[in-house]
Amino acid sequence: MTDLSRRHLIQGSLAGAATLVGSAAFAAAPKTQKWDETVDVIVIGSGFAGLAAAIEAKKAGANVIVLEKMATFGGNSIINGGILTATGCPQQKLHKIEDSVDLLEKDILTAGNYMNYSEKVRYLAEHALSNYEWTVKELGVQYLPDAIGQEGGHSVPRYVTTTNGSGSGIVTKELDKCKELGIPLRNRVFVEHIIRGENGVEGVQVREGYRFPKAESGKVKFIRATKGVILCYGGFSADVKFRMFQDPKLNGTLDTTNQPGATSELWRETSAIGALQVQNDWIQCGPWGCPREKGMGIGWQFNQTAAAEYGLWVNADGKRFVNELANRKVRADAIMVEQAKGLKCFAICNEPNVQPLKKQRPGFLEKMLERKIVEKYDTLEALAKGAGIKADALAKQVEAFNGVVKAKSDPEWSRYINNDQVPLVEGPWYVCELQPKVHHCMGGLVTDNECRVLDVRTYEPIAGLYAAGEATGGVHGAVRLGSVAILDCLVFGRLAGQKAAAR
Repeated sequence: MTDLSRRHLIQGSLAGAATLVGSAAFAAAPKTQKWDETVDVIVIGSGFAGLAAAIEAKKAGANVIVLEKMATFGGNSIINGGILTATGCPQQKLHKIEDSVDLLEKDILTAGNYMNYSEKVRYLAEHALSNYEWTVKELGVQYLPDAIGQEGGHSVPRYVTTTNGSGSGIVTKELDKCKELGIPLRNRVFVEHIIRGENGVEGVQVREGYRFPKAESGKVKFIRATKGVILCYGGFSADVKFRMFQDPKLNGTLDTTNQPGATSELWRETSAIGALQVQNDWIQCGPWGCPREKGMGIGWQFNQTAAAEYGLWVNADGKRFVNELANRKVRADAIMVEQAKGLKCFAICNEPNVQPLKKQRPGFLEKMLERKIVEKYDTLEALAKGAGIKADALAKQVEAFNGVVKAKSDPEWSRYINNDQVPLVEGPWYVCELQPKVHHCMGGLVTDNECRVLDVRTYEPIAGLYAAGEATGGVHGAVRLGSVAILDCLVFGRLAGQKAAAR
C-alpha cells in the first residue's frame, strides 16, 4: 500500500480508529514523495502548547517552523482568560494559602473522576511552580502580584492572573520569544494531511494561503520533518457536526467560547493515520457563560471571579441550586437541569465582594455594565424585580448564605468560603444571567511520557509524531479544572519540543 497515494485513499474513506484496528495497513506516503521544504521540527498550532514546543525545540538546536491555519496567531489561547494554576507561587504565600503538589494532584484526579492518566497528572502537578517561574523568567509574563483566585473544583485558591486579564498576556510573550529565536511563524497554512511512511511520520501536506473555511483554497505544498511533527491543534468545540457525533446534546443551539477555527479536520486526520484517541465524548461546557454576548466574552469574569468566588448563584425561584465552586461539569449540568424546569439561573454579588474582580480585571466591570451584560441595582429587591427572581425567596436565600459566610462553613453545598469574603449586606447589587457554552475537549490523542503519539493497533509510539495541549486526552479525565488548561499546554508543550528536538 505504500504505492498508493494518500490523497486518493483519504478521498475514498474517512477511516476512523475502529476501522484501522482491522485494517492491514495505514494510509502511507509514496516512497518517491517529493518535498518542497525540509526542516527538523514542524509545530502545528500557535496556541500556548505549540509556541512553547517551538521555543524549547529551537533552544535545543532544532530547525523549527510553526504552522497556523487561521489569519491570526494564538488560537483559543489568545482569547483565554489568562488564569494559570501556580501552586506554591508568591501570591499564595502572600495570602497565607496552604497548598501542595499532592493536593493539586488530588483535585485534578477527583474532578476527572479518576479517568485521568495518573502519571501525567503527577507530572503536571509537580511542574506547576516551575512552569509559572518559566513564564516569568524566560518569557517575561506579568501577573497581578497580590491577587490569587479559585476556580471550581479546586480545594484552595491557586490561580494567578495575567496583568491584562487575558491569555494574550502569555501568548504575545511566546510570540516575542519565537521571533527573538528566529522561529518562522506562518499563518494561513492549513495542514491537509499528515504523511506517515513505513518508518513513521515524515512530514505534512499543506495549503499555503488558506482562507478558512474554504477547503480548496491555497497552494498545495509538502514539508518534510526530519525529527518530528508536533500536534498542538487544540479542540473541536466550534465544530457542531463533529461534536454532536461525540455528544448529541451539544447541538447548534449551544454557543461556544472557542474561536471559529476550533474544528475537527486534524482530529479526523490523525484517526486516518492510525493514531490512538480516547475520551472524545467528554466535552466540557463552561458554566459561567452569559447569553447576552457571543463566544467567550467577558461576562464570565463576573460570574466566576465575583459571584462564584464571593457571591452566589440562584435560580429564578431565588434558591441556590449548586455549589458555586464545584467543578465545571457539575455546575453546567446543574444550570441545564434548572433550565429544563423553565427556570433561568443568575450570578449575584454586591459591591464589597466585587473588589477582587476589580483588582484582577480593572475596568472590566464597567465594560460589562455599559454592554448590559451585568445589571446594577441599588437594592436586592430592585435586582429581583429587574431580573425576574422571586424577591422574598431571594432575600431569605441571601440571609441564609450570609450565615454560611460568617460561619465559614456551607453544610448544604460544601462550598469553600474565601478568607476575605464578607456577608452580602451592602449594595449596590450586581446580577448576570448564566448560560453554559461548549468550552473544552477533554479527550484526544494518547501520548506516552515523552509526548509521543501512540498507534491505535500496537499501542507503541508512532515515530516522529508528538502532541500536547487540548489535542491530547487522558490528562483531565471527565472534567478539566479551570486554570489548569494553560498549565497543561505549557508543561507538555515544552516537553514535546524538547523530546522532538532530541530525536
